[in-house]
Amino acid sequence: MRKTILLLLLVITPLGFYSKFYAGPGAYWVNNSLGGVLYEIFWCCAILFLLPKAKPLIIAAWVLAVTCFLEALQLWHPPFLQTIRRTFIGQTLIGTSFVWTDFIYYITGCCIGYISMRIMQRKKTAV
Repeated sequence: MRKTILLLLLVITPLGFYSKFYAGPGAYWVNNSLGGVLYEIFWCCAILFLLPKAKPLIIAAWVLAVTCFLEALQLWHPPFLQTIRRTFIGQTLIGTSFVWTDFIYYITGCCIGYISMRIMQRKKTAV
């Protein structure tokens, strides 16, 4: 199972970063919304990689809770957060501006992450 998770992480990580630079049709949506879905899936898989016995529902719920918190945190602009947000990694990890529709993409990503984790854990027990 860990090999499958690692492979998925090796695919989704560059896709997530690429979504921030994509300039083709639908670029605004890809740059600002699809990236949120990929972000959630990444974190679900990364945590499952680190904690392979954890329950997918618990992982997905925590990922959703933390990323929703980070989205709400974008309403707060203290100097230390603004300094972090000026970097690419800061923008990617904690974001720069609150958009309520991001919650839809976070929920979607966590649902996909949950389903993916369940499939991977089922295949592990079936082997």
